[in-house]
Amino acid sequence: MPNSSYGRYVSLIVIQGNHYCSRDYGSGAANRNSYHYSNTNGSYYYSNPNGSTYYNSGQGSSTYTSPSGNVSKSSGGKQS
Repeated sequence: MPNSSYGRYVSLIVIQGNHYCSRDYGSGAANRNSYHYSNTNGSYYYSNPNGSTYYNSGQGSSTYTSPSGNVSKSSGGKQS
């Protein structure tokens, strides 16, 4: 399988406007089976190949977790 920074599609599912996509980044990635989803309510979530995650509520708040586990939250443009 050719190595690509975009990984290889494993699945792409769209049900009633909700979207889910997963990719295989190979054994060299901290999180080999990364994925993201988005919902019709505007929220979305990313589980990234470097082990970080990002969630956005679609209502102005978001949470980022770094690969080392540090959490950064923001709400209405303010970070905590």
